[in-house]
Amino acid sequence: MKKIQHYVQGSWTTGKEDGTPVYDAITGDIFTSVAIEGLDIPEILNYGRTKGGEVLRKMTFQERGNMLKKLAFYLTKRKEAFYELSYRTGATRVDSWIDIEGGFGNLFANASLRKLFPNQSYHVEGDAIDLSRGGRFMAHHIMVPKKGVAVHINAFNFPVWGMLEKCAVNWMAGVPAVVLPAPSSSYLAEAVAKEIIASGILPEGALQIINGTVKNILDTVESQDVVTFTGSAATGRLLKAHPSLINESVPFTMEADSLNASILGEDAVPGTPEFDLFVKEVRNEMTVKAGQKCTAIRRIIVPENLVEDVQMALSKALDKVTIGDPRLKEVRMGSLVSQQQVQAVRDSVTDLAKEAQIVYGNLDTIDTIGADAKKGAFISPILLRADHPFQNTIVHEREAFGPVSTIMPYKNLDEAITLAQMGKGSLVSSIATNNDKIAKEYVINAASHHGRIMVINRDMAKQSTGHGSPLPYLVHGGPGRAGGGEEMGVYVVLSTIYNVQLFKVHQQQ
Repeated sequence: MKKIQHYVQGSWTTGKEDGTPVYDAITGDIFTSVAIEGLDIPEILNYGRTKGGEVLRKMTFQERGNMLKKLAFYLTKRKEAFYELSYRTGATRVDSWIDIEGGFGNLFANASLRKLFPNQSYHVEGDAIDLSRGGRFMAHHIMVPKKGVAVHINAFNFPVWGMLEKCAVNWMAGVPAVVLPAPSSSYLAEAVAKEIIASGILPEGALQIINGTVKNILDTVESQDVVTFTGSAATGRLLKAHPSLINESVPFTMEADSLNASILGEDAVPGTPEFDLFVKEVRNEMTVKAGQKCTAIRRIIVPENLVEDVQMALSKALDKVTIGDPRLKEVRMGSLVSQQQVQAVRDSVTDLAKEAQIVYGNLDTIDTIGADAKKGAFISPILLRADHPFQNTIVHEREAFGPVSTIMPYKNLDEAITLAQMGKGSLVSSIATNNDKIAKEYVINAASHHGRIMVINRDMAKQSTGHGSPLPYLVHGGPGRAGGGEEMGVYVVLSTIYNVQLFKVHQQQ
């Protein structure tokens, strides 16, 4: 059985031990394994800082941007092989499109940022500041690449997008990357990395990939390095407290648990376009990627007099979701990434059900098409209802990372805002309303607790990218429980990767 490989210090290699088995999410079969024993982590990081970093730092913004554009076109031409492999993660074609071509889209988007920067390796920000009278002593802010490496500890749900959305920012900023995909889907990240390396488009050392869990990856990070983490808040907090991060003051960006909320406005009653849009959006967020999205809707906050209507409408919508082998055209939802993840979701739902009622779905039975539900990592969409969300607060604290969401009532908009804030920080929220006053009040008062808020109405629906779609031009992140970090966006290129330095200028007359 072929093992998953790592690309480090200029060559492809495997760990020395037999490794941990990796399963096909649909069939349950072991088809590969991953091992990391024997890798020299300090030298891998140093290789990135020197071999990759030295070349990237000398390149201009235009050269880096054109490099990303060329790479995006190169990978797009080879996308079908990635789609075929992605089925093993349990993803449908639509799910994989978000991951694969969404990842390539990040390369294209960051490449286009070159138009905002000069054809040089550093950036002068803003106008000169006169610190004297007559311009003899002035100051300017300049931005230069860090002389370190970006370490990315990624989640299992988006092995391609999760890698490229961060690397695109690094490479545009002149910083090399070491990527650590989650083992359960690392074979897809490996396949993309192999094409990237084979292309010869990036300087050697700009990308290294370690496909496994490396417990000592942070032991030798340095002050010029950057670390990002996507995963559970519990793991993120442990990493954030690592002595090396603290001692070296290493920037650490975390994207963690996010109990995202969608609110149905009081005006959006059954029969209005906004009601239908709301139901469709919730169903999509529950079932796309089988609910394994950090931006998925976990809390459905609706007027108390519309709870029954929403429950019935959502149940009917979920009835139409066919589950099974994602290769089949008639299948609308695939599986979770692994049996381990199925158990984690089951445990979370069991805890949620102590304070909320399961009103749709069953943890024990599921009908599948073209696949054995017992062998694959399948689970039914689960809709819960919490009638007392102010007293029973587990729905604001426990995330079931799968096709699971909870309906809860509110009496007025102030209560809806309070319930949204009880998530203690989310990546995204949305509100379905055609009333500008309701929309404005919600956005202004809920903004402090969310990284992004989308207003859904009949006028924007056709152009909308949806509740759960992060866009490369916008900062993606959220406060509080969501990690307090930022990913993507032009401001992230500038502030997260670059040093901002004061450059004093003595002007000669």
